[in-house]
Formats: sequence, C-alpha cells, structure tokens
Amino acid sequence: MSFSGEIKEELSKHCARARHCQLAELSALIGMCGEIHREENGSFGLKIYTENISVIRKCFTLLEKTFNIRKEIFIQSCVRRNPQKGSVSYLLRAKGEGLQAIERASVQPVCCKRAYIRGAFLAAGSVSNPSKSYHFEIVCGTEDRARHLQEIMNSFGLDAKIVKRKKNYVIYLKEGSQIVDVLNIMEAHVALMELENVRILKEMRNSVNRKVNCETANINKTVSAAVKQVKDIEYIRDTIGLDKLPEGLKDVALTRLAYPEATLKELGNLLETPVGKSGVNHRLRKLSEVADKLREK
Repeated sequence: MSFSGEIKEELSKHCARARHCQLAELSALIGMCGEIHREENGSFGLKIYTENISVIRKCFTLLEKTFNIRKEIFIQSCVRRNPQKGSVSYLLRAKGEGLQAIERASVQPVCCKRAYIRGAFLAAGSVSNPSKSYHFEIVCGTEDRARHLQEIMNSFGLDAKIVKRKKNYVIYLKEGSQIVDVLNIMEAHVALMELENVRILKEMRNSVNRKVNCETANINKTVSAAVKQVKDIEYIRDTIGLDKLPEGLKDVALTRLAYPEATLKELGNLLETPVGKSGVNHRLRKLSEVADKLREK
C-alpha cells in the first residue's frame, strides 16, 4: 500500500465525536467527490463516486452516525474496462431526512476545520513517498472550493499554495515540516510518526554526506597545496640548489621532499628543530616566494 493509502486507511477509521464535526467532514467528502440532489418525491439524496474503498467506508460510518439512515445507504462497485488501470470504482447512494444539512455545515470551529481538511484529503488528496520527496496535495474541481480549502488550511499556520492543473485547482505543500503539521491537523498520528522517522533518517544521511564532502574537500586542498610545495622546492633545487637557502628554509624543504604526504603539524615535528603549524606554513610560503622570483628571471 502506498503512503497515501496508509494515511487514508488510518483516517477512514477516525471518527469525530461531535455531530457538527461529522457534518463538516461529510461536507468536504461530498463536495470533492459527490453531490446532493432532490429526489422526485421531494426528499434529498446523495451520491458519492470514488475508487477508494476507505472513502466509501468513512462516508457510510458518518452517514450512519449523523443521520441514522443505515437502511437507506446503497453501495455499488464496478470494474473499469481499462486494462491499464484495472481498478474498481464505487458508488454510494443514500436517502434520508435532513441530508441538506450537510451543505449548510459550519466550518468555523477549529475542530470542524480539522474534520473538513480530513474529509477533503480522503476524497481527493495524496502524499508522495517521503523517502523520495515531500509533496502533499488535494485536487479541487473549482477555484472557489480550492480557495476555501486553502483559507481553512492556512488558518493553522500552513503555507498552502494553489496551482491550476488542466481543469482542476491543486492545493499543495512542499516542505516536510508542513506535511508533518497537516498530518497532525488531520489527526493521522501513525502516518505522522512514520514520516518523522523518515525525515530523521534523511537528515542524518545528509549530515554524514556533508561531513564526508567537507573532509574530502579539505583533503583535496591539503594534497593540492603539498603538490605545489614539492614543485616549488624541486624548482629551487634544480636552479640554485637548496644549499643557497637559509638553514630554516632548507630544513623544511628537505623534510617536505622526504615526506610529501605529511601534514603541517607532522612536518613541524619532523624538523631538526621542531616548530608549530604556523611556523611551518610561514617557511613554506617563503619557499614559494623564492620559487616565484626564480621563475620570473
């Protein structure tokens, strides 16, 4: 099962206790993948279309709890003939008194906003595999619905954005921390912990990679410097000879030629009169200046 599927499975089993929250969630579910209509006899009915059985299960539970119409709920399934998809579509139909209350559901209290986002995600949302990338989205059929959902999501401090994709409007989040927040808002706590574990592992790997890259860069820098130092010393040796150098510079030059891979600290300890890193570095710069002057002649 995909990460999105796991989240929807978890959310399908979560049912708000308050009726107003149940209505808010139903409002989002029906708004995203269903419709409320008036029957010929004047009563109200609703239809919900989806390929996700978790959505059907959640709608059934909410309708049963909110309107007590278990006997008036019918579910049909059909296999698509598209061989590439081979998926099953579900149709839920319900009849009952007061269904129009779903359209008038208030989404003002914080608890109802949580329920509304939960319903919208169940109906038309998806999350990418967090081990590959961070992407959360909910697809809306109209711009007005997208703006409404964006406003509700951003009331929690999220930074949800909207992009038009063909005929639809997609609300999305890109940052891992924002996706963690929205999972918490929807009360998908199991999925939240799974995502956090993946984030921690990725951050650890990135930290290790940064350290390795930094150490590699330092090693390359040290090696490049040592190669240049050896070339400068060899040039001095081949032109005027190392005996022409002051004793301190000659000592460093001979030691560097003998130990081209040694660090500055190691070089300092190998000298006849040991000196620190700064002292060795100073003498090597002097040797470089001598070599440059000889090259200019």
